[in-house]
Amino acid sequence: MDKIDFVIMWVDGSDPKWLKEKKQYSKEFNNPDFKNVDNAKIFRDWGLLPYWFRGVEKFAPWVNKIHFVTYGHIPKWLNTENPKINIVKHSDFMPKDSLPTYNARALEINLHRIKGLSENFVFFNDDFFIINNVKEEDFFVDGKPCDCAVLCPVKPERHGTGAVQINDAEIVNDHFNGIEMINKNKSKWFNLKYGKQLIRTVLLYPFKQVVGFYEPHLPVSFKKKTYEELWDLEEGILKETTYSRFRSKTNVNQWLFRYWQLASGDFCPRRISFGKYFDIYQNTEKAVEAIKNQKYNLICLNDSYDIIDIESYQKKLAEAFDSILSEPSSFEKKN
Repeated sequence: MDKIDFVIMWVDGSDPKWLKEKKQYSKEFNNPDFKNVDNAKIFRDWGLLPYWFRGVEKFAPWVNKIHFVTYGHIPKWLNTENPKINIVKHSDFMPKDSLPTYNARALEINLHRIKGLSENFVFFNDDFFIINNVKEEDFFVDGKPCDCAVLCPVKPERHGTGAVQINDAEIVNDHFNGIEMINKNKSKWFNLKYGKQLIRTVLLYPFKQVVGFYEPHLPVSFKKKTYEELWDLEEGILKETTYSRFRSKTNVNQWLFRYWQLASGDFCPRRISFGKYFDIYQNTEKAVEAIKNQKYNLICLNDSYDIIDIESYQKKLAEAFDSILSEPSSFEKKN
């Protein structure tokens, strides 16, 4: 098995210096989607990051390296001397004239430039957690990324992700015919591992154009080769996003590379129940239960614009994590 690295991005959204700088640059920014890009929800930290590292150490000890991507912020408790950690500042892999950036999408589409990154890597947002044992084969099989290939119409929602999903799908449609895409890899697309979600693909199969991909909001397995291929083919839009200091509806994001892997058949089917997405505001108790019972291998705990005071939610989630990950990891400094 080839080496597999993890990549996680994190920012300290409470840092006064960072906030002052962001505010200054935001004055130059004029975009109707500004409510979304400047909302504190995008940048706030829930204090659950130690459990991410504990989950990796306990349930994925085989990981080769963890690339911790940061503006420059480093949690006080993080043991940067751990040989598995590589601290990656934005300035280490982004074009200098694109910085500072407050756009995660710009960072996501340039991850392949991280020095020392393995060919096969898994990308995590900081709200993705491993809560049960995972194997290397859960992410890559014979060098192919593991994923769920399911078609799904894009949900048009103001301040949502619909715009970027459409932008990503448009590029896929420029290079692939939807029916031919599936016909070349029928066993991968019409696969029982996707459960009832398979119905979506069956219904949308007759369309020549891809109307969208099902997005599970979970860690994604990537190959650097995929990034390099798309940068060769679509440098224009990727550069435009790279130099977009704040989120914009014209952006693409890392899902483009995921969609490309699916469309080209460069993936291995994985059961859709491997992970689960939870909206914290709407499904706090279900998320707590899933963590305590380790019902899934991976979970996403998505923040919500409706949560104003996060303390009560934070306490419940921390208690749930403590029930399965109470021991500090080697990634935490010793007191």
